[in-house]
Amino acid sequence: MGWLLSQPAGGANAGSVEIDPISAIPKVVGEQRISSIALLEEVVNINSGTMNHAGVKKVADVFARELNAIGFKSTWHAMESVNRAGHLFAEYGRGGVCQLLIGHLDTVFEENSPFQRFEREGDIAVGPGVNDMKGGDVVIVHALKALKEIGALDRGRYIVALIGDEEKSGSPKSVSRFHLIEAAKTCDVALGFEYAAGLNAATVARRGSSGWTLEVEGVRAHSSRIFSEQVGSGAIFETARILSAFHDQLSNERYLTFNPGVIVGGTEIDYDAAQNAGQVFGKSNVVAQTVKVQGGLRTLSRAQELSARDRMQAITTQDNLPQTSARIRFNDGYPPMAPATGNLTLLKMLNQASEDLGYGSVEAYDPSLRGAADVSFVAEHVDAIDGIGAEGRGAHALNEQIDLSTLPLLIERAALLMYRISRLDAWPKTVIRPESAP
Repeated sequence: MGWLLSQPAGGANAGSVEIDPISAIPKVVGEQRISSIALLEEVVNINSGTMNHAGVKKVADVFARELNAIGFKSTWHAMESVNRAGHLFAEYGRGGVCQLLIGHLDTVFEENSPFQRFEREGDIAVGPGVNDMKGGDVVIVHALKALKEIGALDRGRYIVALIGDEEKSGSPKSVSRFHLIEAAKTCDVALGFEYAAGLNAATVARRGSSGWTLEVEGVRAHSSRIFSEQVGSGAIFETARILSAFHDQLSNERYLTFNPGVIVGGTEIDYDAAQNAGQVFGKSNVVAQTVKVQGGLRTLSRAQELSARDRMQAITTQDNLPQTSARIRFNDGYPPMAPATGNLTLLKMLNQASEDLGYGSVEAYDPSLRGAADVSFVAEHVDAIDGIGAEGRGAHALNEQIDLSTLPLLIERAALLMYRISRLDAWPKTVIRPESAP
């Protein structure tokens, strides 16, 4: 049996009537199917590669137009200080449970990409960002439009956050994610509309990502003297020891992965981290004097991240080979989104909405199979769920596509979830953050 809504006078159907959202929402979404696809085509045909600041702003203007039309108040937060376009925020409502709806405006396809246009064949459409994540942005907008149409938008509070640099975030992130984090502090839940990993999965946990740099020094000398008391083992052997120990001691921990992505070593090195490129000079008859390694680290919780860093630090600085020294530095990236109790509550509500609409059950997606995302920045402040946007395949590829037949289903499901959250007198504050990975 569906949830019943008292329709206020002057709404979609004037007068006092009872509306069943399980039937009303699909009806409205079906009526808006053509316009939702048209909106998707419009924004996909605007190039909004992260560094195309003007293009990102044009896409923001389109979504601001759509949101303003249903009563939202939109604000553009420029991000020139971090060399990014900016973010679109739009707010509606004054009281009740606050829902933060997260999307992003940018894509990985810059102006010089050969992949620029929306093309459709039947229910399959291809185009830059059609799946990641302009399709998810359309899900947000049309779910809100459906709630507006049935007169259900006025209870509760909504903040739409469409980020302009998700694919290549500006630094420092304390600036580029400031508005998102501040919005989360005023809300109760966050719904992330990154592309769906199938219709029957949603994300309640995401691993965070951070970086590390290993620097190793040895004694430069003729190779005939390697392993002597004065020369020792050289920087490359010490680096091999450290990386092997990382592998042996940390590689079997669930949800923990680390990768040495680049290594330069020899007599002299010159590595430019910003360009991911460098130069090396060395000879087979000279003991290597210096090595630099850059890598990534992914963890499911802050506690797991700190534990891994501590162990990597100990390996680096203890039991060094003769005449060598090493240090490791860590830099923060995307924080982890741990599987909080409230996230699982949101999953249960999404699952119930999906089943009530006849679309089957929804289960938690394996966090080791998804990368970091903007929802992770807010997960320390609100309960959250992600991966409920468009459904397709080939994200970031030159054949990125969306299955348009599933778009109405995902809009309906999101709208019903948002509707039911808004009907709660208060969100149960069960924000219990696990301090270690399961």
